[in-house]
Amino acid sequence: MTAIPESELIINPDGSIYHLNLLPEHISDTIITVGDPERVARVSKYFDAIEVKIAKREFVTHTGYYKGKRLTVISTGMGTDNIDILMNELDALVNIDFVSRKPNEEKIRLKIVRIGTSGSLQEDVPLGSHLASHHAVGLDSLMEFYPLEQDENELSISEALQKELDISFRPYCVSGSQELVDKIAFDMIPGNTLTCPGFYAPQGRVLRAGLKNQQLLQKYQSFRVCDFRLTNFEMETAGYYSLGRLLGHDMLSLNAIVANRITQKFAENADQVVDDLIVKVLERI
Repeated sequence: MTAIPESELIINPDGSIYHLNLLPEHISDTIITVGDPERVARVSKYFDAIEVKIAKREFVTHTGYYKGKRLTVISTGMGTDNIDILMNELDALVNIDFVSRKPNEEKIRLKIVRIGTSGSLQEDVPLGSHLASHHAVGLDSLMEFYPLEQDENELSISEALQKELDISFRPYCVSGSQELVDKIAFDMIPGNTLTCPGFYAPQGRVLRAGLKNQQLLQKYQSFRVCDFRLTNFEMETAGYYSLGRLLGHDMLSLNAIVANRITQKFAENADQVVDDLIVKVLERI
C-alpha cells in the first residue's frame, strides 16, 4: 500500500494532525461535536475530570471522563466545509499510521453525536423540543467531490427536491445511525434535516441582499415525497452523515429547536434547551 504524501496528509512538527492540532491519544472513540467553540466548555463542565484541552482556530477539544466513560467534545465552526476537515482528520487520527502514512489494516469505527441548534420548518415541531435527524438532505456541493452511494429512496428524495426548487444541481440525502437513534434519541422527535450552505438566503432569510426565490421557505415547508417531509434546517448534518457513511463511522445529529421559521418565533430559553440536550446526551451516550 502506497504511503499518503505529505501534501495530502499534513502533520504538524509536533506530530499532530494539521487543523485539529490533535494526536491520536488525545481523542476517545466516542465524540460529541458542537458548532460554537464556547459550547465545548458547556459540555465538559459536567465531566468528572478533563485530561486534554487543545484549541486551534475554531476547533476546540476537551477530552475527559463522565461517570467513568472517556469522552471527547470538539467544536467545528459552521458549515459542511468545516465538517469535511473535521471528519477526515478525526478518521486519520484513528485509522492512519502517522509514521508509515498508510491506513491501518484494522479500522476503528467512531461514534459521533452532534449537539446543535436548529430552526423548525413545521408548525408541529415546537420551540424547545429535541429533534433527532433520521435523514439529512444537503443543499451544499460537498458531495459533488466524493463517491457517495445512495439507496433508491435517498435518490428519489434528492431528485424530487432538485425539481421542486428548480436548481441546477442534485441535493444529496443520507440517513444517520439507527443504532445511535435507538440508544440516545428514542424519545426525541424523529426528523429529516435540511442542511443549507448558508444562514441567510439559503434559509429563506431576507435582509438587504434580497432573495432569488421568494417562495423558498414555503417550498421547504411543503416538500413531500410520500410521507417524507423536511422538519428543520441547519448547516452541518448532511456533511456529517455522508462522510460518516464514506469513512465508516456511526453518526447522529441532535437538534435543539430554538426557532420556528413558520410561526416566526424564537425560544426565550434557548440556552436551557441546549443544556437539557447536553445532559441527556451525556447520560445516554
